[in-house]
Amino acid sequence: MAKLTKKQKEAQAKVDNNQAYSLKDASALVKEITSVNFDASIDLAVRLGVDPRKANQMVRGVVTLPHGTGKDVKVLALVTPDKEADATEAGADYVGLDEYLQKIKEGWTDVDVIITMPSVMGKLGPLGRVLGPRGLMPNPKTGTVTMDVAKAVKEVKAGKIDFRVDKTGIVHAGIGKASFDADKIFDNAEELIQTLIKMKPTAAKGTYIKSIYMSSTMSPGVQIDIKSV
Repeated sequence: MAKLTKKQKEAQAKVDNNQAYSLKDASALVKEITSVNFDASIDLAVRLGVDPRKANQMVRGVVTLPHGTGKDVKVLALVTPDKEADATEAGADYVGLDEYLQKIKEGWTDVDVIITMPSVMGKLGPLGRVLGPRGLMPNPKTGTVTMDVAKAVKEVKAGKIDFRVDKTGIVHAGIGKASFDADKIFDNAEELIQTLIKMKPTAAKGTYIKSIYMSSTMSPGVQIDIKSV
């Protein structure tokens, strides 16, 4: 196991591993224990009492964070020529169709989100092996396959993120940056948690929210008291 640096030891000393903090206290503490010399990402890990292998217990959706993610999200709009101007005006970083499909086929995936139209999805099918593992394949459930491309681009740029439970039953999501005020971190975290609570599958039995941890890049995890949310 790698040795902790002096700053990491100081951060670890500020976190009581036997204590579950309120969401508000955790939002302030995670800023305090962030010691990297760049604007660290703030992440939330929520363990759910679901069996992701069963279709009726899959938790997947989207949420618009009140204060955005703090990240400049690069958006590719794969659209027909009549929609190109709308997508560009809405803020898409890359706009086009066949030329970008060819670039993706050759291995280019330097984007965070791809938004497209239902009529284009047929052309994207063969690229599933490239886009799927990177989480870039557009999906109607996340609002990235739509006729209103401009609206979808604006929402993603404003802080709309998609999430899904992984095979171990955990939802991981970036909810902001360490440079955010603690109140903004709190608001974003609460928005995601409340969205997850509303999405509880009817087939899920027992305790639904099993644990919640907040952390920043390379910081210790801060356990959140589930009762506080």
